[in-house]
Amino acid sequence: MAVTIYGIKNCDTMKKARAWLDGHGVAYSFHDYKTEGIAKDKLKQWSDELGWEALLNRAGTTFRKLPDGDKEGLNERKALALMLAQPSMIKRPVLDLGGKLLVGFKPEIYAKEAAPSSGSRRGKSSSAR
Repeated sequence: MAVTIYGIKNCDTMKKARAWLDGHGVAYSFHDYKTEGIAKDKLKQWSDELGWEALLNRAGTTFRKLPDGDKEGLNERKALALMLAQPSMIKRPVLDLGGKLLVGFKPEIYAKEAAPSSGSRRGKSSSAR
């Protein structure tokens, strides 16, 4: 399973997600929006699968600093254009598990969806605490 994590290198949430993946032995490649950008086709594919609302980071500084006119009347076309122009407006991380996408970082969801399943089962999960 090819795993790719998309985001920005210095984002605190990204650091937590990458540390989780490293700590749980999940091999992945890292795609940095700041240096590599994001392909329009890839962003549209994500939007089709998850909905543009799930991808747009409205809480971030970049979005909040936009002129009100840019924030009004948001639809998929306008939101995708904003995210392509300013990739930091894409929620982070986006974890592509090779057929399933996760947006944001929640350790319990990563444990369920991203942890390697090739190892032996170990009874009850210690992550329940």
